[in-house]
Amino acid sequence: MLRRDTSRSYQEFNDGGDCAGPLGSYQNNDVSEVEQDQASRDPSPDEDIVDNNLMPIGFNKACLKNAFTVILVLIYLLLTAVAVFLAYQTISDFMEKLNHPVMSVSYKEVEEFTAPGIALYPGKAQLLSCMHHYHDNIPPLVTLGILEERNCIKEEVIYHGPYSNQTQKRAIVVRGPTDVRNRELIFLQFSQNETEEDFSAISYMIFAKFSDMLESSDKAAFMMDCERNYSMWTFSGGFRTWVKMSLVKTSGRGNESVEFRQESNVVKYIDKRPPQEQANELFFLVFQWRDPFIQQVKDIVTANPWNTIAILCGVFMALFKAADFAKLSIKWTIKIRKRHLRAKMRELTQIS
Repeated sequence: MLRRDTSRSYQEFNDGGDCAGPLGSYQNNDVSEVEQDQASRDPSPDEDIVDNNLMPIGFNKACLKNAFTVILVLIYLLLTAVAVFLAYQTISDFMEKLNHPVMSVSYKEVEEFTAPGIALYPGKAQLLSCMHHYHDNIPPLVTLGILEERNCIKEEVIYHGPYSNQTQKRAIVVRGPTDVRNRELIFLQFSQNETEEDFSAISYMIFAKFSDMLESSDKAAFMMDCERNYSMWTFSGGFRTWVKMSLVKTSGRGNESVEFRQESNVVKYIDKRPPQEQANELFFLVFQWRDPFIQQVKDIVTANPWNTIAILCGVFMALFKAADFAKLSIKWTIKIRKRHLRAKMRELTQIS
């Protein structure tokens, strides 16, 4: 109303006054331009209402976007932690399997075995007979306590003990049986007239190859090494001890070892000799292969490096992807924040 009254007073003044002409028209143009500028600067009440309604909607959308971005970043951080734990667990399992291989047992069937070496330590006892027989057949004993024929290959070795140089040992090394299909066995008989010990027994040892001892240039040193690496066994007088052997080969970590396992059956000998001859104690010993199988024990590393590498590659790809997404999310959050701040500054400027 004030603007219309002002324009009307100007018009009355121009109509009734002396200032008609070009000057009056120029003044009218200036006044109209000022009015248009003020009209454009002053918002109408309707526009103020619309702006007030739009501001909360935009603010709510920005808050939702920021909250959603934060949730996604947290999810990817959780996935990254899971990926790191998976990588650590994979490497730990690989090292555990590498340091503790699994034992694999297999059986190899053979037609015949390599002849083992059987070292006997008779002491004061005397070897009476040494015979090879087949098909579990041992002929009846006819002559007892008397030297009989021998069809076995043997070698006598004298050496010092590996743990004490003052102990001298005498070993009778006999070539063991080989033909497992025909159930070859070797039968040995010893006789001992008197002993200074409380118990009468003869010790023996079985090693891998009889040929290694024959081909060795220093048989005494060879027997010392065998005594360090193989177990010693004993059999008693007055009994027939039947030893059934089995071969076990163990390989792993670059070294191989041979072990003989045995089952012993002891049967008492019924001495039918005259009483005056029974003072001469007799020992009977039989060696035979138990079955035609060689037990092979191998250490197998179950850790597969390719599977570990594949899992680690997938984990690192997930880590890089998560880092890239987190980087883009942070940039997007900063961009939205700056846009929100610019809009707020613009609103504050308009209000001021």
